[in-house]
Amino acid sequence: MESFYTLQGEGFYQGRAAYFIRLGGCDVGCIWCDVKESWDADKHPKFNIHEIVQKAIADCQLQITRNPNPVSGNLVVITGGEPLLHNLNELTLALQKAGFETNIETSGSSPLSGYWNWICLSPKKFKAPLPEVVKAANELKVVIFNKHDFEWAEQYAAQVNEHCKLYLQPEWNKREIVTPLIIEYIKENPKWELSIQIHKYINVP
Repeated sequence: MESFYTLQGEGFYQGRAAYFIRLGGCDVGCIWCDVKESWDADKHPKFNIHEIVQKAIADCQLQITRNPNPVSGNLVVITGGEPLLHNLNELTLALQKAGFETNIETSGSSPLSGYWNWICLSPKKFKAPLPEVVKAANELKVVIFNKHDFEWAEQYAAQVNEHCKLYLQPEWNKREIVTPLIIEYIKENPKWELSIQIHKYINVP
């Protein structure tokens, strides 16, 4: 659907420079999704893996004057839509060979593929994540839409591996209502941390 170089606005890597590759196609259908135009993959152009990787390299050349190897250490985040609707083995392998770290943001509702440095699982009630993705997650990021979502978040916190980072994130359009609830909940349950969409506050993609 699109690709762009920006800052990661959410979760564990919040604030870090990141190159986003947004893939078309989604079968989850969150009512509050802010990229519903990504749902239909056929509405977006198709590129081969070489084209995607070369564009990532070119777009990240912005820091070439400060880093003799401008690709090495750069972070790529593959998102959607639901990126796991696609087999991501070849794409992620090519990105890693080019020197990128590969992260994914997924609902976990489709089989896991790809080679990852970091897996961010953001489960949705509309289509449950698969157990294999839950166990593999490095980060659990639960969007809080109402107070009942805290209990739902705990169900998945009990299923992830012991090293998984736990984040609660206010749904953007209800942030004024739910953010105070999240703050109080984290104070009472300090295993959780707060994730806010800082890219929307600083007005970057």
